[in-house]
Amino acid sequence: MEKFNQHTGVVVPLDRANVDTDAIIPKQFLKSIKRTGFGENLFDEWRYLDQGEPGVDCSQRPLNEAFVLNFPRYQGASILLARKNFGCGSSREHAPWALQQYGFKAVIAPSFADIFFNNCFKNGLLPIVFPEETVEALFQYVHEEEGATLSIDLSAQTVTATKATGAAINAAFSVDAFRKHCLINGFDDIGLTLQHAAEIKAFEANRLSAQPWLAKTI
Repeated sequence: MEKFNQHTGVVVPLDRANVDTDAIIPKQFLKSIKRTGFGENLFDEWRYLDQGEPGVDCSQRPLNEAFVLNFPRYQGASILLARKNFGCGSSREHAPWALQQYGFKAVIAPSFADIFFNNCFKNGLLPIVFPEETVEALFQYVHEEEGATLSIDLSAQTVTATKATGAAINAAFSVDAFRKHCLINGFDDIGLTLQHAAEIKAFEANRLSAQPWLAKTI
């Protein structure tokens, strides 16, 4: 898993509450047995004017120019700003995969659905919870500033925005210490386990030495 410590990027404002996982990555794309390739179908039903299907070349599909991700000013965005209860609905891990593979490093919202929130951390995507008034201030900043960016410092647990007027927004967020440790070091569940690879190998060697018949057990 990619490490996350500090990140500065363009912010795109998705001004919708209760965005569910079927909107993030529609159900027809869950047929894939691979873990990659979901980014181009992120928010598929909102980004495109036609019906999306797996394997279709999205570069040839008609874009919905009214959808915020298609606005020229937000191209290359890596931070998503959203409203409350983001990621509700079914518990598909493909949702954080699609966001991450599109290019997002973090999602900021007043609240998240629990399973989606947990899946984000397991896949290296940082979900940041702020009070609604802070999120509203960030929406106002992004709407007013062309090419608005945010700087996220996970170690310090802060998000900073500097306006053209010189005024700044500085907001602190909370994050579980264990999850913070995993993100900063790039540890997913497998990575955490592999930290103890030598101990696991030694345990297996001792077990087979004491119970050699296990080597032939199916």
